[in-house]
Amino acid sequence: MTQPPSQQPPTGGFGAPYDPPPGTPQPPPGYGYPPQQPGPYNQQPLPYGGQPGPYAQQPGYGYPPQPPTVTAPPPGGPGGGRFKGRAGVVIGAVLAVLLLAGGGIWLATGDDGGGKEPLAGPSGGNGKPSPTSGKDDGKSFAGPTAAELNAGRKPGEAKVAWLAENGVDLPEYGEETHGPWFAGDIIAKGMYRKVTGYATADGTEKWSLRLPTDLCASPTAPTADGKVVVGIEDNVSESEASCSVLQMIDLRTGKAGWKKTVDRSEMQDGLSHVAMAISGNTVTFGRNTASDAFRVSDGKELFGKREGVCQPFAFTGGDRMIAAVSCQAKPDDPVRQQVQEVDPVTGAPKWTYEVKPGWSVAHVYSTSPLVISIKQPEKWAVVVLNDDGTYRSQMAAGVEEYTVRCGEESVETGSNLDGCTGVAADASRFYLSTLPVTGSASQTNKVVAFDLATGKSVWAAPATDERQMFPLRMEGGKVLVHVEASYSTSGETGTLEPSTGTYTTLLKHPTSAVETEGSLFAPKAVHREGRSYLLPQRISRDEDEEEKAATAVLVFGE
Repeated sequence: MTQPPSQQPPTGGFGAPYDPPPGTPQPPPGYGYPPQQPGPYNQQPLPYGGQPGPYAQQPGYGYPPQPPTVTAPPPGGPGGGRFKGRAGVVIGAVLAVLLLAGGGIWLATGDDGGGKEPLAGPSGGNGKPSPTSGKDDGKSFAGPTAAELNAGRKPGEAKVAWLAENGVDLPEYGEETHGPWFAGDIIAKGMYRKVTGYATADGTEKWSLRLPTDLCASPTAPTADGKVVVGIEDNVSESEASCSVLQMIDLRTGKAGWKKTVDRSEMQDGLSHVAMAISGNTVTFGRNTASDAFRVSDGKELFGKREGVCQPFAFTGGDRMIAAVSCQAKPDDPVRQQVQEVDPVTGAPKWTYEVKPGWSVAHVYSTSPLVISIKQPEKWAVVVLNDDGTYRSQMAAGVEEYTVRCGEESVETGSNLDGCTGVAADASRFYLSTLPVTGSASQTNKVVAFDLATGKSVWAAPATDERQMFPLRMEGGKVLVHVEASYSTSGETGTLEPSTGTYTTLLKHPTSAVETEGSLFAPKAVHREGRSYLLPQRISRDEDEEEKAATAVLVFGE
C-alpha cells in the first residue's frame, strides 16, 4: 500500500491520495507518485486554525462504544485524473500577501505536473477587497437608485427590484458580511456590529439590531421559523477579544433573544477559529478542541466536549448534521480525522468514516448525496460517500483546475464546514466550477459534471460572454448557476441541463447596472422565488462616506 507523499510538490490531479478499495481497477505501473516513506508525524496537517488537536490520557478513554467505523478506502482509484486548483477563496491578511506575491496554492496529485497555474486571487467580480485610493474631495459617493438603473434597461432584461447601501462605518480594511438569511418576507444580513432586516418585496428596512461588539461567526442558514444564533466577541479590545458570546436573534422581528458566553479559557481553544451551523433546532459552536451545541429556541445546552481523544470541530447545518472530527491522543501524536453523521439533539455518531492519515476534512459540499472535500497543505481530493458512510467514489479531474468559494477565508482559518458556492450535486452527478488560468484575456470558466458512481467527468459547459459561472444548487431537476458580471457584461441566473450541460438563461441582469453589480466583491448569490439577491462577500473603502454608500444588497427581478 503506497502512502501519499508528504514533502514532494504535487504534480497533477484531484487525485490519488488514497489507495482504491478492494476490487477497484488499479492504474498502470508508474502512474502518479512513486512509493515514498511517510513524512514525519509532526508534519501532519491540523484542523481549523492549525492548532494541535485534543488531548486525553489514552485513545478511547471514557467515551461510550462507537458505532461501526468504516475505514477510508482513499479516493484515487478509478479514472486517475489530475485535479488542480484551490478548495476555497483565501483573502486573509497573511495569505493574501502570499497570493498577491504570485505564490498561488497548488492543490494537486497525479502524474506529470502539466497544466497552467491557477489565478493568484479570488476569481470573478470587479470589486476589490482592498480600500480604494483617493482623498475625500467633498463629492457625494451615493450610487444610482433602482429607478435610475431601470431607466436604462434593455428589452429582455430584468429590473433592479431594489438595492440597499451599507450604511455602516467600518474599521480599517473593512469587514466580512454575514448572511444573507431569509425568514418569511425578511432578508437579513450582518455587518460589523449590526444586523439589519429588509423587506424582500421592496428593500424597506424593517428593523436594525445593534450589537455591543463585533460579529465574529455565524451559521449559513437560520431555523425554519426564522431564528439565527450568531457569535460576537466578548469585548471591544482588538488584541484581547475572544469570539465566545452567542446571541440569538429572531429575524422576523429583529428582537434579540437569549445570550450566553462559551468558556474558551483553554489555550488551544482560544487560538482556534469558530465554525457555526444550524440543524433543526440545534446550533453548533465548533472549535479545534471542543464543540458545543445549544437549542436555538431557548439556549439550553444539548451536548458539549466528548470524552476521549476524538472531538468534532465543525458541523453542517440543514437536514443532516455531518461532523468533521479530529483525533489526537497526545500533543506530539499525529492527527487523524474522521467524518461522522451525528444526531443533532444528542451529538451521538451514527457512523464514522476514517480519513487516511495525513489528510484533513476541509468542507462538505453536499449532504445528500454526501460529497466531502479533503486536503493536505497543497493537495485536494473530493470523495463521495454512501448514506451509511461507506466509500463510493472519488472525482477524477482531468486537466482542469477548479475553484470553490467557501466563505471569506480558507477552512483552516475561518470558514464554516458548509455553505460553499461553486458546487452542486444530484442523485447521480456532482457539478464543480473551474478556475480561469493566469493570462487568460477573457477570464471565463466552465462547469464540469462528474459521474458519482465512477468519479469521471461527463461534460464541461463553458460560461458565456467572457464571464464566470458558479453552481449554486439543484432546482427543478436542473443545476442552478450564477453567472458573474464582467467589466462590460452584466451577470445573470441560469440553469444547466444535467444530462448535457446545455445552458438556459432564467434572469438576465440589466446592462445599465453592470457597474453597480461589478462593484460587489466575490458576491454571494441567492436565487429565490424568481429573484436574484447579491451581497458582496466583503466591504472595504478608503473614505467613510464611500464605505457607507457602498452597495450591500442588490436584487434583480420583477
